[in-house]
Amino acid sequence: MRIGLIAGEASGDLLGAGLIREIVARHPDVHFEGVAGPEMQKAGCAALADAEELAVMGLIEPLRHIPRLLRLRRRLVDHWLEQPPDVFVGIDAPDFNLGVESRLKAAGIPTVHYVSPSVWAWRSGRIKTIRRAVDRVLCLLPFEKQFFDDYGVDAIFVGHPKATQLSQDYDAAACRRALQLPADAPIVALMPGSRGSEVSRLAPVFAAAARRIHEGDPSVRFVLPVAAARLSAHIDSAVADACIADLTTVVNGRSLDALRAADVVLIASVTAVLEAALVGTPAVAAYRVAAFTAWLVRTFKLINVEHFTIPNLLTEEPLVAEFIQEAATPDALAAAVLALLADPGRRDGIRASFAKLQEQLALDADSRAADAVLELARA
Repeated sequence: MRIGLIAGEASGDLLGAGLIREIVARHPDVHFEGVAGPEMQKAGCAALADAEELAVMGLIEPLRHIPRLLRLRRRLVDHWLEQPPDVFVGIDAPDFNLGVESRLKAAGIPTVHYVSPSVWAWRSGRIKTIRRAVDRVLCLLPFEKQFFDDYGVDAIFVGHPKATQLSQDYDAAACRRALQLPADAPIVALMPGSRGSEVSRLAPVFAAAARRIHEGDPSVRFVLPVAAARLSAHIDSAVADACIADLTTVVNGRSLDALRAADVVLIASVTAVLEAALVGTPAVAAYRVAAFTAWLVRTFKLINVEHFTIPNLLTEEPLVAEFIQEAATPDALAAAVLALLADPGRRDGIRASFAKLQEQLALDADSRAADAVLELARA
């Protein structure tokens, strides 16, 4: 059996690696090939291109990459039309993968899209493209399946892999010791993102907010995990400009340890917000995009949901304070963090609700995804 895959960015690489391992456990002779990151390659996927090539984001920012991406997509489609896989799996990266899936499905190759595009949140017109391009969608969130069912698209809720991997069962004190953080002081984790564009916009804001948090409560200390070495200059500059270097422990990676050690996290609203919820850390979320991107979204009313963090879409009441674009000011973020630090009862209630959310999503997604892909390949 041959399976083609395309993963975008590190999160897609991890999903693909889990899927590959589950399939190999059942069928050791399956051949995997496609666009893969280090984890997928380690799991046994032959790389036709590296997943990092798809790591572009936004509405306007990726425009300069279009010629290169179109050449890559054409090369991959030609390859698989000449050597058809038994099934193709596009992992996230919908703007790239749906084009590939459409061509392959038209040629009779079964197609799976793993991670529902956020059509329920914005650009809902894409549902027609999805229906034309894919035979099956694998959903990480429970409400997504009902959305696709309503439009006649075969969809399976597999759960979220991180919910299987993460829980509130850990020793926070041990995490503090490992990061050399004070045992008794209130700890706030600062996590301004993993992409250069995110960090350049949010690190100065988060650092300024940290200065104000310390002014409001001088006992607070901070931990700031740096997602990648290339981001260190942005981080160091922001910390220095806000004069919080003596209050802040900067660590390379170790974001989970930082989340587990913290009483509250100030975080960019991406995958890490869900990770914070799964380990039970109360969060304040902020996000900023390029000004023109924000103008497009507002002018053409591209967003269809009230909340932009995943935990708030899954709980009865919003548990994560959200600040987007010009609302994400140091004063506003500091006030939200200080309110949580001052209310341990509220933090305990949030942790209890996050624990229920973790149980809801922990369905062994890798195994369920493997079942769904193999079933379609056999069919």
